[in-house]
Amino acid sequence: MAYSLRMKILIFGATGMVGQGVLRESLLAPDVSELVAVVRSPIDGESSSKLTQIVHSDFYDYSSIASQLSGFDACFFCLGTTSAGKQEPEYTRITYDLTMAAAETLVTRNPSMTFVYVSGRGADSSEKGSVMWARVRGRLENALLAMPFKRVFILRPAMIQPLNGARSKTPWISAMYTVTAPLLSLWRSFSPGGINTTESIGRTMLRLARIGYPKKILESADIAEAGSI
Repeated sequence: MAYSLRMKILIFGATGMVGQGVLRESLLAPDVSELVAVVRSPIDGESSSKLTQIVHSDFYDYSSIASQLSGFDACFFCLGTTSAGKQEPEYTRITYDLTMAAAETLVTRNPSMTFVYVSGRGADSSEKGSVMWARVRGRLENALLAMPFKRVFILRPAMIQPLNGARSKTPWISAMYTVTAPLLSLWRSFSPGGINTTESIGRTMLRLARIGYPKKILESADIAEAGSI
C-alpha cells in the first residue's frame, strides 16, 4: 500500500516489549520519515538513519528537552508498569502522573498531533470500580481523551504475544512468553480478536496516525482488525 503522507513520530517506551514491536513497525513503514525515541538509556542494536534517540532521565519534567519535542505528527506512548505490589498513590504516580507530564508538554507544542496510548483491557472509564489499577487507567484515559490534540486514541490490548524478537524486560514474564508461545499462536489462529501481537499493535498505531479509526477506544478485537490492514 502506498502512502503520500510523510510522518514524524515520537515514541515513549521503545525498550519495553510493546514498544519494541511499535519501534520495529515504525522503522519498517515507508511513510515514517523520522522516528524519535525518548529513552532513559540508549537502545542497543538500532542504527537506522530514521531513528533519533533522546536520552532523558526525568520523565516527570521535560523542560530541558522541550525544544526537541515539537513538529511531530504522532506520539506512540507505550510506557507502562504492572500494579502488582503497588499501592494506589505509587501506581498513580508512575501511570497517571508520568503519562500526563508528557502529554501536557506535547499538546501545546504539537496541536496537530495524534496521541496514541497503550492502556489495558478492563480499564474502568467510570473511575469508580473496585479494581485499583483499572480506576487509575480509566482516569488517565479520560484525561487524555479530553486533551486538545488533533486526535487521541486508547488501545486496550488483552493478552499480548511478542513477535520478531520483542521481549519483556521482566525475566519471569519473558520466560512465560517463551514457554507459552506455541499455545498463543494456536489461540490466535482460532480467535484472532482474542489475542494481540506486538506486530499488530505497532501496525494499528501507524494506521491511527495515518487515517484514524471510527472508535477512540480500541479493544482487543479492534486492534486485531485495525492492525491487519
